[in-house]
Amino acid sequence: MNIKACIRSLRLRTLPLSMAGIVAGLAISLSYGSLDTAVVITLITTTALLQILTNLSNELGDTLKGTDTAERQGIRYSLQDGEISIPQMKGMIATAALLCCISGLAMIHFSFGTLFATEPLLLIVLGAAAIWAAMRYTLGKNPYGYNAKGDISVFIFFGLVSVAGSAYVCTHSFSPLWLLPAAAIGCWSVAVLNVNNIRDMKSDAATRVTIAMKLGVRRARIYQTLLICIGWLLLLTYSLLNVRPMAWVLCFMLTIPLFVIHLKGVWTREDKALDPMLPLLVMASFATALIMFVGAWAGIC
Repeated sequence: MNIKACIRSLRLRTLPLSMAGIVAGLAISLSYGSLDTAVVITLITTTALLQILTNLSNELGDTLKGTDTAERQGIRYSLQDGEISIPQMKGMIATAALLCCISGLAMIHFSFGTLFATEPLLLIVLGAAAIWAAMRYTLGKNPYGYNAKGDISVFIFFGLVSVAGSAYVCTHSFSPLWLLPAAAIGCWSVAVLNVNNIRDMKSDAATRVTIAMKLGVRRARIYQTLLICIGWLLLLTYSLLNVRPMAWVLCFMLTIPLFVIHLKGVWTREDKALDPMLPLLVMASFATALIMFVGAWAGIC
């Protein structure tokens, strides 16, 4: 098996997006006390494996359904170029799913000390749902990513579950206020998917339906702008409701130029020229979450 091709299919540039929710959740957890190292390590590992499972499943699903063609505007991947066979990709997906299960169960055990109590069992069910969502985005007879339902799933799992779920695993508690930063990260995660769908509207038209396609280019760009702005509004509201000092708010402002550059690119670029806007938004989201964590760790929030 071509190792370089396998690594390319992992799409490691997407990992900071999934990490943004975890980092935000860890920032919330710091206000409740110190973090358990084993829980944090397995939490990060499980999240990274889920993202990789999603990426591999998406590549296989898009290939089987004929979506990844020569006309596709995004980066070319290994199955598309024939560097990995379909059986090899299925093996990689099975391995990633197994590792997700092992890492997730270890995380729950380190957090609660058991797998056989109400909270651990509920988290196991939630983890199983996350694995199902990761694989069924483009795989199966009726993948939800091909029926304009991907935005909802991304908002739930990359936003609400990622942020609030990781904070719960670390603290064994929950506050409704956590849903504000969780929804903010969720909005930005959906925005990453949306700009990807705007870029691929022409090549996707024959095989799938996305929110961007339903809206059309202009309204999809408006949707993108709303997702970014609502995310910021939610995050700043969370800071103010928690009586954050002005230094906290000003720290967040450091990443606003990145979001502005992203939106400018979304409104002025088309097709393949949009591709750099994806990693820019991913890194902007991660940087904002990282500032949130550093601020919590430094005690300024």
